[in-house]
Amino acid sequence: MNLFHALILGAFQGFSEVLPISSSAHLLLIPWFLKWPESGLTFDVALHLGTFIALSLYFRHDIVEMLASFFSAFKSRSLDTPAKRLPFIIIAATIPAAVIGKLFEDTIEAVFRSSPLLIAGFMIGFGILLGLVDRYGRKRLTIDQTTAASGMVVGLFQCLALIPGVSRSGITITAGLMLGFSREAAARFSFLLSLPIVAGAALLKTIHLLKAGIPTADLLPMLVGITASCITGYVSVAFLLRFVQKRSLAPFVWYRIVVGLAVIILIKIGFGG
Repeated sequence: MNLFHALILGAFQGFSEVLPISSSAHLLLIPWFLKWPESGLTFDVALHLGTFIALSLYFRHDIVEMLASFFSAFKSRSLDTPAKRLPFIIIAATIPAAVIGKLFEDTIEAVFRSSPLLIAGFMIGFGILLGLVDRYGRKRLTIDQTTAASGMVVGLFQCLALIPGVSRSGITITAGLMLGFSREAAARFSFLLSLPIVAGAALLKTIHLLKAGIPTADLLPMLVGITASCITGYVSVAFLLRFVQKRSLAPFVWYRIVVGLAVIILIKIGFGG
């Protein structure tokens, strides 16, 4: 992979991993549209690592507070405050996607990775679903009102993010809005929930990469991809959390629909065939 490809894909990873527009769809559709070669495992690691660094930096205070609450809960043997409950809710809500991902990730990638038409369909379908719940959801609950049950519902919805075009942040924000959370609360819980998933993905892929060995020629593109993904991911988190305080998610819904329809039209006229 050359440095330009690494920069573009890294930047899109950072933006689209955080915004509800599907990073996996963009990382598959951009090379398909531009006829670029597959990025490979090395760059996949770089993208996940960059996103994890961005999220960890932005939510560093939340992470410290959750760790303190986690150990405080063990010390007091009590979950009597929302702060003490939140770390355990996030851990429990992470389990479904982790298990499904471990069991079916390869199968899902084999089915959907080479099918831009399916990816486009999921971008449109789940984009419309996001728009509907954003329009009609009650949007009253705060993150402190997260319960074990609501956390598990969001965690189960997160399993769908394995399908390219669904969007991890998109589907978890959708679930939060369906449960009556405000846009900001749904987005913040989505990002906190993503930390263990993104960290786990980066760790597993890094282990596979170390076993296979890192080609010297891939080191610089990998660093470029990590840096680009980290910078755009950090900017995107800050942007989205401010954006949802005052505005609806409609721009992201329309973006998904337009991109999905454009891909379908390109396929129908014979592009990439």
